[in-house]
Amino acid sequence: MPLVEVTMATGRTPEQIRALMHEVHQAVVRSIGVPSASVRVVVREVPRTHWSADDVTLAERDAQRDAAQQASEGS
Repeated sequence: MPLVEVTMATGRTPEQIRALMHEVHQAVVRSIGVPSASVRVVVREVPRTHWSADDVTLAERDAQRDAAQQASEGS
């Protein structure tokens, strides 16, 4: 019974998450030939304040991006 776990930062709609789960499920069935009913897909969403890369959280990167966009719109 394959179990696929996807971890990603929050911010997607329920429809996007459902589409991802569907596509992952179908890929597992196609690629390893298991029965559809045997496949499990789990999506874990992590708050953007709890995920960092290069010692900067995703929330901090969002804030930096938003500030840069506002600065460019204001000029």
